[in-house]
Amino acid sequence: MLVRSGMDPIKNRERKCREAERAMHLLHEVAADCFESRKADLKGDGVAGRWFSPLEIHVLPKLGKVPVAEIDQKDIRDCLAPIWHTKAATAAKAINRLGLCLKHAAALGLDVDLQVTDKARALLGRQRHEAENIPALHWQDVPAFFASLDDGTVTHLALRLLILTGVRSSPLRFLHESQIAGEVWTVPGEAMKGRKGTTADYRVPLTPEALEVLEAARRHARDGFLFPSVRRVSSQMRQWPG
Repeated sequence: MLVRSGMDPIKNRERKCREAERAMHLLHEVAADCFESRKADLKGDGVAGRWFSPLEIHVLPKLGKVPVAEIDQKDIRDCLAPIWHTKAATAAKAINRLGLCLKHAAALGLDVDLQVTDKARALLGRQRHEAENIPALHWQDVPAFFASLDDGTVTHLALRLLILTGVRSSPLRFLHESQIAGEVWTVPGEAMKGRKGTTADYRVPLTPEALEVLEAARRHARDGFLFPSVRRVSSQMRQWPG
C-alpha cells in the first residue's frame, strides 16, 4: 500500500524509527546530558551537586523515567506541589532547571513543549512566603558561601565579584566593559556611595580570580554591560556585615 501511494517503504520505516527514538528519550537521560553540557559554567564542574540536586531530589524520582515528549504541566504540578510553598526557593530552582533541561531536549531535536514549565507555574499559583530579616553572614562563613555560588548565573557571578572586590552592588550592576582595562576596574566617581558632587574615579585592582569571573560574565553581557538585569544582588548582599 505504501508503494501504491507513492511512499518509500524504507524511508517510512526510518522515519518511524526516528520518531520512536525521540519518544524514548527519558527525562533522567536528558537531564544528565544537560548537566554535562553546563559543567564548564559551574564551579568545580558542578561536583558539589548544587545545580543538579533540586532535580535529583524533587523531580527525577517521579518524572525521571518519563519520555520528555510526554511531560506536561500537570505532571510538573503534581511533582512540585508538595514543596511549592513549604520549600519555595528549592521548588523554584527545580522548575527553572527542569525548563533548562527541556530547552536542551529541544536543541537535541526532541519534540517538547517549551512552555510547559510556565503552564505548570500557572497551575501551582504564586508561592507563599513570609518576609524575614536576613542576618549578617559571619566572616568565617564567607568561604563556604563563595563556594556555593557555582551555577554560572548572572547573580552568582555578580556576588562572586562583589566578594572578591569589596565594591557595593550599585557600581557592579552598571559595570560596563569599557570600565575594565587590564587588571583594573575603574568605577566612575558618581557611582560611588558617599561621593556625590565629585568626579574622582575609583580604581579597583582585579585578582586573577576576579578576572575569571569577568570572563565568565561576558557570556551574559548585553550592550557592553556585564551583569544585565541583576535584581537579586542587593537583597542577597544584606547577608553581609557592614
